Amino acid sequence: MNIQKVTDASFRKYGKVLEGYDFTALIREMKHTPVPEDVVYVPSVEELEALDVAKELQNKGYGGLPIQIGYCNGHNKKLNAVEYHRNSEVNVAVTDLVLLIGWQQDIEDDFTYDTSKIEAFLVPAGTAIEVYATTLHYAPCHVNESGFQCVVVLPEGTNTDLNFETAAEGEDKLMTAKNKWLIAHEDAAIEGAFNGLRGENITIE
Repeated sequence: MNIQKVTDASFRKYGKVLEGYDFTALIREMKHTPVPEDVVYVPSVEELEALDVAKELQNKGYGGLPIQIGYCNGHNKKLNAVEYHRNSEVNVAVTDLVLLIGWQQDIEDDFTYDTSKIEAFLVPAGTAIEVYATTLHYAPCHVNESGFQCVVVLPEGTNTDLNFETAAEGEDKLMTAKNKWLIAHEDAAIEGAFNGLRGENITIE
């Protein structure tokens, strides 16, 4: 698969590179977070949210809405699933990483998605990006064998456990957590997920 850059014009429909923030302290604090052999996601980390840049992200990035700052770390080379939210997500690459992303508008009426439409983008270490609400995404892929580390900024409560009933049909069947709609590949065997990805479970070599 061709790996593009987030500075390429082809990334513009998916998101943009963020300028004007100082993420030095955030990246330094992330060095204390674990990098397992699989993938770990933690929605909210108090030490990250206590940093000065957190208030700046809340006010400038999310218009004053309450936010959470967590991380996704580990080792991964596969697509496995795609998810989307009702809002943008901010990612800060602590290490080099590759994002496999697509466009929500390409989801079919039956909520299936053709994985041949997925594109790959390199996010260099130290780069922050806004990933638009209409961008399908999931866990990053590592570039180096030491794994990947990625800061994840979202509105407060996103990706936390549901505390209300959802329907078993329509878009509701994709909801696996608050503000999280997910379409999985059957090869990933994600418990409780709707297996709507059609085609190859893309692997980054």
